[in-house]
Amino acid sequence: MSGFVSLVGAGPGDPDLLTVKATRALAAADLVFYDALLSTDMLELAPHAQKFSVGKRCGKPAIRQETIHALLIRAAKRGKRVVRLKGGDPFVFGRGGEEALALAAAGVAFEVIPGISNSIAAPELAGIPVTHRGVSSAFVVVSAHEEATFRPVLQGLTPGSVTVVALMGLGTRARVASVLVEGGWPESTPAAVVLGAGSANAHTWRGTLSSLGDAAFPDSAAGLPGTLVAGNVVSLAAVIAPARRDSRPAVSAQGAS
Repeated sequence: MSGFVSLVGAGPGDPDLLTVKATRALAAADLVFYDALLSTDMLELAPHAQKFSVGKRCGKPAIRQETIHALLIRAAKRGKRVVRLKGGDPFVFGRGGEEALALAAAGVAFEVIPGISNSIAAPELAGIPVTHRGVSSAFVVVSAHEEATFRPVLQGLTPGSVTVVALMGLGTRARVASVLVEGGWPESTPAAVVLGAGSANAHTWRGTLSSLGDAAFPDSAAGLPGTLVAGNVVSLAAVIAPARRDSRPAVSAQGAS
């Protein structure tokens, strides 16, 4: 028997934002290895599969990445159809590249199913376009887990020239703001934290770089993944966020065109 692995991007958290190909892979799966914080509604799309959590949370015991590789390879070699379900996009700070290399080295057939990266989706769902004509023509995405990783990138930016998006940076948000201010960004630069984008408990904090480190969040947002955004585009959310709808209005048969 020949197994197969699908490295699937789950997007920001809303099952409705999964791609059609992702839902098909889940429906056909025998095994699903899923990340932390994914919606349980997504797992219901794999009714015949066994599900195993292999997610990593900051500061908590976690399964080693090499162990995840071994689990994927072993299941595939036993003839199973395997889905590795990852938040956002598999190749954007998701270690999907590492898993793809491990599968290739083991001779296991696999595919990569892209997902909407949280670096774009989280700001967008909060009414923040990461690019906007006349405001920002580019955006930079960094992993904010460790300052040694994001500092060299942020220090090289011309103040105000781009939108800065930082993933995995809730605990380091004060340092992200400080590095930008040290680099010449005004303390008044608009900033936002988008928590749990795409989920029922989604929450957005908006302020400035000077207040980012002291940003307070409601208890309902505790434990939700966060995305930091800095740049003038954040100010557009004051108009866009209140006006956006979560779904299209119903259209009657008579009104359809």
